[in-house]
Parts: sequence; C-alpha cells; structure tokens
Amino acid sequence: MATMNLNQYLREIQSSWESRSGTEVSEFLSFNHPHVMSTKLTAEGFEKSVERLVESPLDELVILHLRCLNCVNQQKYLEAYSEQSALVQAFTKLFQTQKEDNWALFIMYVISLDLRMFAIKADKELAKKGADKPGQTLEKAAECLMGLFRVCAADNRSSDEDTKRWGMLYLVNQLFKIYFRINKLHLCKALIRAIDASQFKDHFSLSQQVTYRYYVGRKAIFESDFKSAEKFLTYAFERCHRECRNNKRLILIYLIPVKMLLGHLPTPHLLRKYDLLQFSEVVQAVREGNLRRLNNALLQHDAFFIRCGVYLILEKLKVTTYRNLFKKVTLLMKTHQIPIEAYLEALKFMGVEDIDLDETQCIIANLIFENKIKGYISNSHNKLVISKQNPFPPLAAIMKVCRGKEISVSSFNLFTLGCVDRPNPAASQASGNFAGEAVARQTSTCFSLKNNEVDRKELINRIKNEFLTKLATI
Repeated sequence: MATMNLNQYLREIQSSWESRSGTEVSEFLSFNHPHVMSTKLTAEGFEKSVERLVESPLDELVILHLRCLNCVNQQKYLEAYSEQSALVQAFTKLFQTQKEDNWALFIMYVISLDLRMFAIKADKELAKKGADKPGQTLEKAAECLMGLFRVCAADNRSSDEDTKRWGMLYLVNQLFKIYFRINKLHLCKALIRAIDASQFKDHFSLSQQVTYRYYVGRKAIFESDFKSAEKFLTYAFERCHRECRNNKRLILIYLIPVKMLLGHLPTPHLLRKYDLLQFSEVVQAVREGNLRRLNNALLQHDAFFIRCGVYLILEKLKVTTYRNLFKKVTLLMKTHQIPIEAYLEALKFMGVEDIDLDETQCIIANLIFENKIKGYISNSHNKLVISKQNPFPPLAAIMKVCRGKEISVSSFNLFTLGCVDRPNPAASQASGNFAGEAVARQTSTCFSLKNNEVDRKELINRIKNEFLTKLATI
C-alpha cells in the first residue's frame, strides 16, 4: 500500500464505490490506512487523473482527500483541516441524496473522526501563532458534524435496517469529545435528549454505548448528580472490553471519586491494578477521618487531580472525613451526649486552624442536615445528643443506593462499603469484597442532659490523653 500509485488507488476506490462497499471506500478515505504513506498519490496534476478515472460524485471526495493528504505531508494542518472540512460538507450533501440507504455510514464515521483530529492539530498550530481564542477550529468542526447529525436524525422514512439513524450515536460521541475539550457542556443536552428519544438507544454497538455513557456520566458529575454519574460510569466500566485497560482506567478516574462520595471506597487491589495509586492516600485519609492526611494527599497529587478534573469532587470528601472523625470521637466518649468541645479538640488536632466552637457546631449541624449524623445539638448544654440506634448511618444507605435496581451488584465487588469501621466477618463473607459498616450501639436508655456531665478541664485532658493516642488505632 505504501508503494501504491495513483492509477491503482483510483481504480480500487472506484470499484469499491460501484459495489457499494462502505467499509472499503472508507478505508481509501481514511488517514489510518496505509495508502497515505505513498508519495505517488499527490503527484502534480493528480486532479486531472481523478476526473478521468473516477465518476461523479465520488471524484470530488477523492480530490479533496488527496489535497488534504498533500497538506498533511507538508505538516500544514490548518490547510489540511480546511480541505477535510470541505470533504465533510460535500459528503453531507451527497449523503442526504441517498434515500432509504445507509451503506455510506462507514464513510461518515471515518471522515468525521479525521475532521476532529485535524481540528485539534489546527488549534495547536494556531496556539503557536498566538491565537486569542483557543478551540475555535474545533467549534467549526462541531458545526460540520452537526450537519451530518441532522441528516441522520431526519431519516425517519427508511426501514430500521436501512435508516441513517444508526449513525447518530457515533456522531454524538464525536461531538461530546469536542464539547468536553472546549468546555461547552451545555451543548450536550440536546444531543442527550435526541439519543434518549431514539428507539435504537439500547441497540447501538456496545463500544459506542460505552463511550456515550462515559461522557454522560462525566457530565452528571459536573451537575452534582452523583447517583446518575455512578449509574452511567458503572455501565461503561463493566462493559468496556477487559483488554482496553487504558479506557477502563479513564473511567475509574471519575468513577472512584463518585463511589467515594456515595460511601464506597476502592480496594487497594483495584488501585494497583489500574495504576491509580494517587487515590490511595485519599482513601486512607477518608477511612481514618484524618483531615490532615486528606489535605496532604490532595496537595501531593493536585496536578493529577486538576488535570483530570476531579479535584473539586475530592474536596467534597472533607464532609465525609468530618463524619468519620466525629464518629471516632463519639466511640471514644462512650456516651450519647458528647460535648462540642470534644469535636473541636479533634479538629484542632487534625490541623484545622482558626476554628472555634461556633464553626464546629456549624459543621455538626450540616452533618445532621445531610442525615450523616442522627441527633441534635443542645445549645443550652453545648452538647451533641445522638440517637441510641445507628447514630452514624452508612453513607450508602443515606444516598439510597439500590444495588438491585439502579446499579448491578457485580460492579460493587471492587469497592469496600463503609468508611471507618472494621469489617464484619459475616457481612464480608455474605457480600464478596464488601465490608459491612458496624453500628455503634448504645446501651443506655436515658437521654437526660443531666447525666454524664463532664467538667471542661477533665474533658480536655481526656481528649488529649485518650482520644489523641487511640485515634489511629480505631
């Protein structure tokens, strides 16, 4: 193929066109095919040879493809994008005239992919020249692809086998990749509605469904819809081919923070398997309720987390870390009436600076509001009064995660349920790699605030001597 001459190339692509073989024609218009290595295809005067040997309307597509190839050989990516854009527009007009036929879908797949890749290279070229607006070429590429998408979406009269609507999801995924790159996620909404309304939404190729749900899951994260994000990303992770380790790793970069927010911590084996040890310290810090360790972990790997776009999500884990820290304090105090000073001293020990009693109460009040703590604050006695039954509900229960309905159970075996407590052996045996969260049960039945009064000085000494020494061992 690298030594293919122009006449041979033109005869083969014309033959493939006449036989209506979309896959073969697409290969001859693809920049991933070996024919692009041949220097003979862009010899001077190739346009005349194309017009002589190739029939209309294919001749226009071939000429534009070879012009684009000539620009690529000279590394002129701005001009290459212009030629590829003209090719896509010419194909769109041709594609629209092919009624009740979809054999050219494979051609559409190839030229739309190459258009996006050339747009990326063209933007890099513009950036070197000092362009004011980044991503402007990608925006233009998205407009071209939207023209193809409208042609596919409007094909309602063809039979299910011959309809062009089978190409909708591929184009949506290409557009997602552009919109995420140029940070215009609001443009995804109309595309998602179109796919949701399609009768083929569950019948597209599995690879395209995985890509689609990966991006929809990421979009849900930005909208703070973490349950939906978990649903889509879990689908993508489970059905991504096991040999596509890089893709699985990309999915986990977003799935792990979402799972952690919903109360499921990844196992060390999972992090090692997919080379995501950047999350290891974060996981340990959240499990221990160690705010200092969490802050250090975020600081240590901030470049990685920011680049992946998950830093702000991991920041939200501080609330979970507060909850786990306060749970340890409660277990150490061994009473259902805990002075607020106990939590304040714990926060100070964890490196939280410039915090006072009022701010500590505010943190506790937010945890109560979010149902992470079952109890109330007694302002007159400056104490937190917790429920005797399950005062710290499991986070997964708070988020109302339904294993059987929303997400398949098999996806959870890579994560550990619960954030603080040691696993219950019976629960672990019953649920694979799950560690059921133990509930601190109080034996006292009296909620009187007058009971178990502790002098403040005695409390401070108790915190320093008992809590600080035993914190890391619980």
